[in-house]
Amino acid sequence: MSSLPSQRWQIATAQPELWPPLINTTGLPPLLAQVLLNREFTDPETARLHLDPEQAELPDPLTAFTALPAAIAILAEAIAAEESIVICGDYDADGMTSTGLLLRALRKLGAIADYAIPSRMQEGYGINKRIVEQSAEAGVGVILTVDNGIAALEPIQLAVELGLNVIVTDHHDIPDELPPADAILNPKLLPEDSPYRSLAGVGVAYLLAVNLAEHLGADFSLTTPLLELCTLGTIADLAPLTGINRRWVKQGLRALPKSNLAGIKALMETAGVLDPRKPLRPDAIGFRLGPRINAVGRIGDPRHVIELLTTDDPALALEQATHCEETNRRRQQYCETIEAEALEVIASEDLDAQRDRVLVVFKPDWHHGVIGIVASRLVERYGVPVFICTNEGEGEIRGSARGIPEFDVYAALKYCDDLLPKYGGHRAAGGFSCPAGNLAVFRDRLREFAHQCLEPQHLKPLVTIDAEATFDQLTAEFYEQIEDLQPWGMGNPTPVFWSSQVRIISQKTVKGNHLKLTLAQDCDGEAHEIKAIAWRWGDYHPLPSPVDIAYKLTENHWRGQSTIELEVVGVRATADTVAPEPKPIANVIPLPVAAPTVSDEPELLAQPESLPKTPAVVIALETANQEAIAPPPQSAPKSVVALSPSAVPKPQNMVEFMYRDRPYTCCFAQARKELRIRNAQGKVLAVQKGQRTGLLGERRETAEPIDVTQPHYYSLIQAARAALGDLR
Repeated sequence: MSSLPSQRWQIATAQPELWPPLINTTGLPPLLAQVLLNREFTDPETARLHLDPEQAELPDPLTAFTALPAAIAILAEAIAAEESIVICGDYDADGMTSTGLLLRALRKLGAIADYAIPSRMQEGYGINKRIVEQSAEAGVGVILTVDNGIAALEPIQLAVELGLNVIVTDHHDIPDELPPADAILNPKLLPEDSPYRSLAGVGVAYLLAVNLAEHLGADFSLTTPLLELCTLGTIADLAPLTGINRRWVKQGLRALPKSNLAGIKALMETAGVLDPRKPLRPDAIGFRLGPRINAVGRIGDPRHVIELLTTDDPALALEQATHCEETNRRRQQYCETIEAEALEVIASEDLDAQRDRVLVVFKPDWHHGVIGIVASRLVERYGVPVFICTNEGEGEIRGSARGIPEFDVYAALKYCDDLLPKYGGHRAAGGFSCPAGNLAVFRDRLREFAHQCLEPQHLKPLVTIDAEATFDQLTAEFYEQIEDLQPWGMGNPTPVFWSSQVRIISQKTVKGNHLKLTLAQDCDGEAHEIKAIAWRWGDYHPLPSPVDIAYKLTENHWRGQSTIELEVVGVRATADTVAPEPKPIANVIPLPVAAPTVSDEPELLAQPESLPKTPAVVIALETANQEAIAPPPQSAPKSVVALSPSAVPKPQNMVEFMYRDRPYTCCFAQARKELRIRNAQGKVLAVQKGQRTGLLGERRETAEPIDVTQPHYYSLIQAARAALGDLR
């Protein structure tokens, strides 16, 4: 069988009996009526307001946020008294856009405003005692937190004792004890059904700025530029595009391409997101603009971003946007290196994701700023929650966590409360600090928590699918109907469809390890072909055919032509799936008693990240002293390849090595790029270069297929590689 991704598909149940009212109200086709049902829009009027959120009536924010009038009064008084206001921000895109937004607003309204963002490397997240003490010494009147502060009990208590007014604007989960601030604005304090409930930190900052401006009688020329920053931060922070977020983001996406903010214009130009042929979409911000801002906060100095977002000088804006671009390239390099090293740690320490139901990975010299991104990549790879840690200095470890749908990261950190002096986050992600001596206990505690909420069936990447479609339905008109329902994003994801019995007409890997495909499906006796791309799926090449596929619709522009293509997100076997026939090689080779003469051989085995994810070709095994035997019968599995003795040179040297205090011998058959490892009991593990699966046993007929990327086998293979050294 050719390689297929290990996934679990969750296909929504079709509800055709509920389609007619939605179709009549919205004019949408049945497939998109089902999408609305999947998003829990069963009432036609609610669905209509979702599609046109600007028609919805919103509750008065001054009533919804009971502390908003107090916050406005404090700021208005500080402006009138010419007291300094310090904005304490955060170093991610949400925190930096919030800081830039309030700086612009407060200065426009006549305030003496400055900002302080803690050092990510030296201080970590959120307001701290240093910022409070320095503000008090400078005679600051008000500290205003953005995207942080809800859990900062001690620093805010200190600020109150030093006579400062404190306003907290945040959107993170509510701790057991609130800080003693003068006003706290946090949508998590609102009822679950409030349209404001989904606000990001920048959304709370925008709400405060607009209502303060209205209170002071300022003109509304301020609103559009602030809305642009709000849109940028909301999408970059992966806030749900529901409720008020959907309304504001829809308005902001219309305004951004025509922005008069020098920094926004420069950032969009350097990132290349403006395409006159199509409107700006959330993906352009999520995958292009947001990472460039976040990169500076992760591995650079946030002041570059704050200057970018607050300057009106086009030359300075271009300089800072270029700095963001260069920093993002460095961030990408860090991520690639750390991801590769994390895979090595998982293998060498026998960390078993399926057994533990969570991965806790540590290495002392990783960059704090990018480990969260690597954690997300490991979640995609292993399908389990990941907690990734590195040294912070002075006996402390700092970490980032990313979860899966069935796992609450913040609840997991809270479960380890007595081990963690500092932590925060929400259901999907979090950060924490941990004494180095607590790491082993922390790992055990997380395993305990994971076993309470995760079942084995949860431990595969989830593909959530809206409805089944046939290729004849995937027209340009249908794509336009999907696009008319923008913005899609977190909490309102882009529709995913699936089609069965899809034939793969052609497939090839392209730069970036992506897989480019031509697909076909027979609909009413007529074959319909369509192009497709599967991002970072080169390791699955070649895919078998036919298969079931899950996908999103995209539009490709090339040489003035626009075509509908598919972005493949899932593949599974159908009853008729056929693997490509293996290359015919006759007979069986006995296991060698010594290694062959070896010349300049490249890497023996590919690194884990470039290995196929499922079995492809495995090598037939025999004991070391057995004669070659006849070819296997016709009924032998196609994935077992019999090799002729004449096809491989006779070995001359066998290398002995120790692994975990046990003796092994190994050799490398260069002609076939095969590694063979034999233990003292006569069992042999054999694997061909670049394959995920080998065979383990004493005889070919009884050998079992083994996934050699499992920690024990991978570590054993690495030890054999080291023993062979230059003989490879």
